[in-house]
Amino acid sequence: MFDLSGMTALVTGASGGIGSAIAHALAGQGARLAVSGSNGDKLEAFRASLGGDHVALPCDLSDGAAVDALVPRAVEALDGKLDILVNNAGVTRDNLTMRMKDEEWDTVIRVNLEAAFRLMRAAAKPMMKARFGRMISITSVVGATGNPGQANYAASKAGLVGMSKALAQELGSRGVTINCVAPGFIRSAMTDALPDAQKAALTARIPSGTLGTGEDVGAAVAYLASREANYVTGQTIHVNGGMAMI
Repeated sequence: MFDLSGMTALVTGASGGIGSAIAHALAGQGARLAVSGSNGDKLEAFRASLGGDHVALPCDLSDGAAVDALVPRAVEALDGKLDILVNNAGVTRDNLTMRMKDEEWDTVIRVNLEAAFRLMRAAAKPMMKARFGRMISITSVVGATGNPGQANYAASKAGLVGMSKALAQELGSRGVTINCVAPGFIRSAMTDALPDAQKAALTARIPSGTLGTGEDVGAAVAYLASREANYVTGQTIHVNGGMAMI
């Protein structure tokens, strides 16, 4: 099951923690990847670590023209087709709403939401032509629950869910599914560095009693990217250990 052999995928933010786990999950199931990120050297090193015939496509997601060119670049690099798009890249600019600067709002919306819209709009064309496609956006539990100091981030992630539902209705008859994966607290270098008391406070909110891993998120993405998920569209899979049962 979940054999992605012969399928191609574009993954943004691929050299980051969750992004790299997603890329490994898709490549491990046989997909050929175009991995994208803003740091060209880091991205190329990650591409090399994947092994196989994958390609690296650096892109600044805050640059609208660069974003518009990314899907055509990926289609060309992947021998003329794109089966899977994973909108994983994201940024934070946390601040209380009363103190949030316009730049902090604009940057998060531009990278997290607008770039995803531009990529989905571009990917719709080759996927509709092929009458097959999978678009998967990585949202967040805070897009459903909110979080103080993250009005911009929560808005961008909630926006991804609404946008995905609209596009799922537009493209459903063409064999293209549109879904989201919403991680909760995921183990990372940042969480590993937290004091034990803070780690305990975090896990106390999670019924499973532990933080998630990038591999947990990657597994959900691999399922949604597969042919077996053909009848799943407009949905959000919450990967949060029960922290928010939505």
